[in-house]
Amino acid sequence: MYNALLRKGYHDTDPEHVTSMVSVHNFLNEGAWNEIRVWEGLFAKGLGDGWKKCMKGEQGIVESGVMDEADPKLMRFQGRPKEMTPKAAMVQFLGSIYPSRFKTAPPFDRHDWYVERKIGDKTSEVRYVIDYYEAPDDEAGEPVFYLDVRPAIDSPSLAVARAMRWGGDIYYRASGKEVRDAAKETANGGN
Repeated sequence: MYNALLRKGYHDTDPEHVTSMVSVHNFLNEGAWNEIRVWEGLFAKGLGDGWKKCMKGEQGIVESGVMDEADPKLMRFQGRPKEMTPKAAMVQFLGSIYPSRFKTAPPFDRHDWYVERKIGDKTSEVRYVIDYYEAPDDEAGEPVFYLDVRPAIDSPSLAVARAMRWGGDIYYRASGKEVRDAAKETANGGN
């Protein structure tokens, strides 16, 4: 990893920090892969199935175990740290005109991961874009990172999938379903 940093022009890297950097790197990669597994669990069986799952909201998606419903394969990945994704560029622009709501540092890295998706006997390649953001340290002084993982809008169906996931969560919360589900769980004794 140290040699890779030197190749990328990071000459001020202390070799003593490489071990902890590798740990953080592996942690972030595992987090990105888990997010991809959630996306694949939602949409690998098609948009209709994905919409039903998205209607549970983000919390319902996490609790339902969709991550285990698909078996994606990482085909390759590409680091693109100097290229900002359109979404990240838009957030930076919005931060310049509405800083109280959108001001954030730009992502410190970007990757494109290419994943094999199987639907029945067919396989296709889905490109995921990952923006890596640094957040303020937590109360214990530990570093905090935020990953924005989503399928690239390389086809209309991938654009629809992104809209469904966002829209499903908005619907879930705005319709009061979140409150109704919590009341139902309380009435059932938490089961």
